[in-house]
Amino acid sequence: MRLMQARWGRPHNLGMAVVAIAMVVVAVMLLSRGSPQGKGTDNPLFAFYLLLAAAMAFYAWLGFNRYGNRAPQVTIDHDGILLGFGRNCRFTWRDIEWVRVRRLGVRPTLQLGIAPQAFVAANLRLSMWSLDDSLRPVRGMPAAVAVRDNGLDTHATAMLDAVKSFRPNLVRSQ
Repeated sequence: MRLMQARWGRPHNLGMAVVAIAMVVVAVMLLSRGSPQGKGTDNPLFAFYLLLAAAMAFYAWLGFNRYGNRAPQVTIDHDGILLGFGRNCRFTWRDIEWVRVRRLGVRPTLQLGIAPQAFVAANLRLSMWSLDDSLRPVRGMPAAVAVRDNGLDTHATAMLDAVKSFRPNLVRSQ
């Protein structure tokens, strides 16, 4: 049994930031170019380009922020599971009722069923609408959290294997 830590993956997040900046530049160029229908704010696509530039600027900021953050976001050890992602909450093995890997779209996610009192005490601030948040609620399960592995250097299946090495009795099949 060994400690498993998942960190933000450097190449993925830096690439996301560079692509987002390129898209902001394209949106600003298209916005400044104008169209025959009107120049500047009279252009019917002005709001669309402005929204696109704002969204891509957000993703560029997020990518650079993650690129510089090398702190572990998921730590699985003999004490339990520590979830980072700005929450920094540790769940002991006693608090975790089950663990499984499911697919959310095309991405595998590690799902954790947590004891209701520990889940409420953790106050994870989960939202279905968060932009690029790696912690999500699990539909139909009020005390469960899904950990998406996008941007992490460790896949969800490797995290499940780490859980199996410490507490194989918690692992549920699909």
